[in-house]
Amino acid sequence: MDLNELKIQNLDKKNEQAMAGGGPERLRKHKEGNRLTARERVDVLLDPGSFVEVDRFVTHRCSNFAMEKNKIPGDGVITGYGRVNGRLVYVYSQDFTVFGGSMSRTQANKICKIMDMAVKNGAPLIGINDSGGARIQEGVEALGGYADIFLRNTLASGVVPQISAIMGPCAGGAVYSPSLTDFIFMVKDTSYMFVTGPDVIKAVTHEEVTKEELGGALAHNQKSGVAHFAADNDKHCLLLIREMLNFLPSNNLDDPPILPTKDRPDRIEESLNSFIPDSSKKPYNMLDLIQKIVDEGYFLEVQKHYAQNVIVGFARFNGRSVGIVANQPQVLAGCLNIASSIKAARFVRFCDAFNIPILTLVDVPGFLPGTDQEWHGIITHGAKLLYAYAEATVPKVTLITRKAYGGAYDVMSSKHLRGDINLAYPSAEIAVMGAEGAVNIIFRNAIKEAKDPEAERKRLTQDYEEKFANPYVAAEVGYVDEVIEPAITRKRIIESFEMLKNKRDTNPPKKHGNIPL
Repeated sequence: MDLNELKIQNLDKKNEQAMAGGGPERLRKHKEGNRLTARERVDVLLDPGSFVEVDRFVTHRCSNFAMEKNKIPGDGVITGYGRVNGRLVYVYSQDFTVFGGSMSRTQANKICKIMDMAVKNGAPLIGINDSGGARIQEGVEALGGYADIFLRNTLASGVVPQISAIMGPCAGGAVYSPSLTDFIFMVKDTSYMFVTGPDVIKAVTHEEVTKEELGGALAHNQKSGVAHFAADNDKHCLLLIREMLNFLPSNNLDDPPILPTKDRPDRIEESLNSFIPDSSKKPYNMLDLIQKIVDEGYFLEVQKHYAQNVIVGFARFNGRSVGIVANQPQVLAGCLNIASSIKAARFVRFCDAFNIPILTLVDVPGFLPGTDQEWHGIITHGAKLLYAYAEATVPKVTLITRKAYGGAYDVMSSKHLRGDINLAYPSAEIAVMGAEGAVNIIFRNAIKEAKDPEAERKRLTQDYEEKFANPYVAAEVGYVDEVIEPAITRKRIIESFEMLKNKRDTNPPKKHGNIPL
């Protein structure tokens, strides 16, 4: 056997050692409960055969607590690049079978290298998190590694899409990297995130709570809003990420991909002419309206379990990616509150950062009243949504389907916040408030003095509705560009975005604004 063959054999041996991770017993235990290994996750996420690994043979340099005797190639994280639907992405996948996936100085260096490559080459970054936290044996070096990653998450924000998949534990300082990224995917029953775990909480506050209750997928999708998607299992999670990437550009200088569609751009949807209920108090499902107007009826909803009085997500119009923000009359009558304002504002800012046009569907009676909302800062949090829309320079099309009352009318991508095309159905009601409330204020004395106060209130309410509960006053002053027949909604939205595709708009030069956080 010649020297070259021996060297190749040695390379094969080292590759086998790296591929073995923490060894067959740990791999077997990890796969229990329908969990994929770190390498299997990369294989499911990326196009077959496209993954190129970087730093496969890197090992830690720690000599504390006899760690120098225990070195495993890769040091608990797999890093590299590959393709999703033919487009370049960068990925890291923590391997829980190697030192519990714990963060070492070396692991941080590997992750930072791949993050730098993603930014330099303008491609999305996907982080698969499955780690027991900082490697205790390394102390402050491990903590420094976390901070180096946080810095890169921050600098990459708005430059390339950053997606986090939580596919196991993610606790303590580890949670802040995912929270700095654009979207967080979690897996039901097998993933969790929290700053302090159940044991610490019990010791400090005497509360008893399980990991799942505290920081499981449903907890963060329904209660906290930290996560954006709750997948059924590892494979479902990774396929959801692939699906989302179809709507996103590779970086902030690119446009989103255009996918062919057989759905005609001039399709008329006659059912919409009778879709909005006659009574303004009767709810309807805004998701049904969305499905009637988008390509093939397909809508990828984001944060579907959280703040359900507002809907956000991605769809396509004539093959082009569009972000949709919509009030949901079925939940809290579509009112804006703290949670929905934050949810919508963050989504609007993401779309604006990555050149994704925004469609806003409006049916909003106002901001949710109450001491709880006021004392928890609805003024500041509502202003976040206002700020996001005002700052956004991407094409913005707004359609008022029914109610657009008070300050909430202004906030929901009105003409005054640089809405490009503002449409309304004939059923639209654009006013300071609903007819009954307005009449009770304006005509308080007249109603009291009337012979039949209830009859007078009813007459004045009807008169107010005829004057203001329609879109025509706003159309007369140019705040609404066109009142349209609902059946042509899809056609007119596509025409509007087509007209706006070369739009240019800028904000004043500045380091950055001071959004009301």
